[in-house]
Amino acid sequence: MKVITRPMLCFLIACLCSWQGSLFAQSSGEETNLTACRYGWDSCNHSKLSEAESHEVDAGAHQRNLADCRMGLNSCDRSQLSALEANALAISEHQRNASACMDGIGSCDHSMLTSREARAVAVAERQQNVSRCREGWQPCDHSKLSAQEISAVAAARRQRNVSDCLEAVSSCDYSALTPVEARAVAAADRERNLSHCTDGWGPCDRSKLSPQEARVVELADHQRNRSACKNGAESCDYSKLTASEATALEAVERRRNFHACTTGYGYCEPSRLTAAEARTITAEPPPTPR
Repeated sequence: MKVITRPMLCFLIACLCSWQGSLFAQSSGEETNLTACRYGWDSCNHSKLSEAESHEVDAGAHQRNLADCRMGLNSCDRSQLSALEANALAISEHQRNASACMDGIGSCDHSMLTSREARAVAVAERQQNVSRCREGWQPCDHSKLSAQEISAVAAARRQRNVSDCLEAVSSCDYSALTPVEARAVAAADRERNLSHCTDGWGPCDRSKLSPQEARVVELADHQRNRSACKNGAESCDYSKLTASEATALEAVERRRNFHACTTGYGYCEPSRLTAAEARTITAEPPPTPR
């Protein structure tokens, strides 16, 4: 019986490792190539595929081509489609084109329409043109409108102008308003100006206020200023407060200051404390701001 020496054992192990490494590299390369073929990459080598893999790759490529054709991509190869697939694609394309023509959205090829479809599309396109003209949208071809449609479009245009004037839109044409419409627009302008002046925002022309409206606005201004002073807002104008309001505000501020000095939360001004308030404070004074 032969005895395996240490050098011979090392040689056998080295050969085994080399064989396993070669087998792993070959397996890894085959998987990489199969992946490339599945995705249609240029690095695919069809000659290295098994019969089953080749069939799988061909089926995947066919499905990708079919999807490209259905999406209308230039990469579509119609020669690779079966008769059934080509017919289904033709039906889909015809329906898509007919829908585009009827809706007026997307590319429309009138030459692909049947006679009945062409008549239906002509009616739809006429209605779409009338609708665009009524709404003031483009494209609008007035030459294709009937006398009745022209009258309806003109009425819609006048109504849009009235709405624009009532809402103070820049496209308003005051010269196109009737006397009744002009009075309605003037009333809306006055109401809008009063609202802006009363609320304190937006353009306000006080010269357009009546004496009664001016009093309403003045009262709203006073109430806003009083709230601002009570809340410590920067917009507060103390000079516009009445004597009673100033006294009430001073009392509120004194209570706030006392609470701040007592709890250590908020701004505390010790000099504003009364002698009685100062004696009740037992907490440490707040740190002096740096």
